[in-house]
Amino acid sequence: METLEKVKVLSESARYDLCGSYLCSSLPRIRGGLGRWIYPAVLPNGKTVFLLKVLLTNKCSNDCLYCLNRAGRDFPRYSLQPEELSRLFMSLYQHRYVKGLFLSSAVEVSPNATMEKMIKTVEILRMREKFKGYIHLKILPGASFSYVQRAVELADRVSVNLEAPNKSRLEKISRAKDFEEDLLLRMKWVSELTSQGKPLPAGQTTQFVVGATKESDKEILGATFSLYQKINLRRAYFSAFQPVEDTPLEGHPATPLIREHRLYQVDFLFRHYGFSLKEIIFDQKGDLPWELDPKAVWA
Repeated sequence: METLEKVKVLSESARYDLCGSYLCSSLPRIRGGLGRWIYPAVLPNGKTVFLLKVLLTNKCSNDCLYCLNRAGRDFPRYSLQPEELSRLFMSLYQHRYVKGLFLSSAVEVSPNATMEKMIKTVEILRMREKFKGYIHLKILPGASFSYVQRAVELADRVSVNLEAPNKSRLEKISRAKDFEEDLLLRMKWVSELTSQGKPLPAGQTTQFVVGATKESDKEILGATFSLYQKINLRRAYFSAFQPVEDTPLEGHPATPLIREHRLYQVDFLFRHYGFSLKEIIFDQKGDLPWELDPKAVWA
């Protein structure tokens, strides 16, 4: 199969990996001359750049209940090789379609085997092609320390998707991932590496799937606030759960976007106004009121 056709599928498979907050959804996407969606992202310095957002592979050995790429789901599966993806990216960059790369992946065979190819792709761009622009690299659950360390050395931003706010919630949607050992430990490694002086200009981020496990807003925001305090998390992103056909959660109700919006508003209060979790007003179920801005409720 031609590289462009594979990238078409792998870009679609990456659509639930967020490269920015809900604010980016109001920015126009451009459809490149090659027919691929290219995504706008707001960088920490406030600049907006267009990124190629793609998975290295959508062949996954994990069986997360909500995920369109889960093992056993019947849909087209493809992989890109490091040389193949780096060549395509440089073509898009040289034609000024994109300014950066957001590279994620499903876990094919093992986390380390897949991370090795992701790292190789970025090494080609940085070392051979001398690309100095923005790269956001996903760190896969269970990846070894050496791959995490190399990712921090190469990328501007790295991220580990927690998906759920705690161990018990994650167990409801994933049997393959351990919250503490596979996810949180990798985030702690990133924090330790950056505290030792490793360059990571745009820091590390994480992402939560909102509403897939019947978790409360207080659980999500409690986890978020703790990560800001303990490991110097740069950003948390929230993705309202949307059911995917032919997954165990296809009958689960979609999460209203207003809930995602309210979470982002509180996150803004954490990051820009120095609010603590104790200052946020929740209802009896631990959720944020939908009818009012959280700042207005506090006032």
